[in-house]
Amino acid sequence: MPNPSGSAPPIYQEPVVRSISATEQLRRAQFVTSVAQSAQLPPDRGAEVAFAGRSNAGKSSALNAIADHRGLARVSKTPGRTRLINYFAIDDDHSLVDLPGYGYAAVASDMKAGWEQLLGDYLRQRRSLHGVVLIMDCRHPLSNHDQALLDFCAAFDRPVHVLLSKSDKLAHAARQRTLESVRRALAARSNRFSVQLFSATTRTGLEEARTVVAHWLGLEDSTDKKNPGNKGKDSGVHK
Repeated sequence: MPNPSGSAPPIYQEPVVRSISATEQLRRAQFVTSVAQSAQLPPDRGAEVAFAGRSNAGKSSALNAIADHRGLARVSKTPGRTRLINYFAIDDDHSLVDLPGYGYAAVASDMKAGWEQLLGDYLRQRRSLHGVVLIMDCRHPLSNHDQALLDFCAAFDRPVHVLLSKSDKLAHAARQRTLESVRRALAARSNRFSVQLFSATTRTGLEEARTVVAHWLGLEDSTDKKNPGNKGKDSGVHK
């Protein structure tokens, strides 16, 4: 039957289905807030992965590399600069969390005690915390502070994935010896601890680390459906 208006009949198109990789989802992370005390923490929901480590271990560089976002977490040349918990939201239910760096002697003792208390409260109480990425300098792993944090996480059954950062600074044989030594130390504490070599500079171990973080967050590769709409009589199937 002729169309009285003379216009082309409406055209239906199937939604375009596009795969969204975990990397693309991590890349969406944006800074949302800094927290100085436990009462300021965002609502305890969804899934978070926290990044912890000694002040000069390369924590911010690791976070930036994993999120594929160079300027996400500020990289400071002054160890001990990160004194707050910094939140980076991927969406309403998924966040990356940059914890205060620890172990830098030049920081005033009262200030150090304050942020170490904040760190302890967060690790102990946060229900949405699905895992901790602990960054250790490959040349100086398992410092007293590192071991204290590992023991704390083991006591509260927190999963920990250790990145032996700056691995490009060591020869191959030395890297492997360090990796095995740390692996044994972790196995003695918890079966929920794991370790790998990592370098933000050479991108060594980047995909492995990113996979761990995405798994903890539940950011498996997903799909995005978009309906491109009506494009004209030759662009789809008439229904």
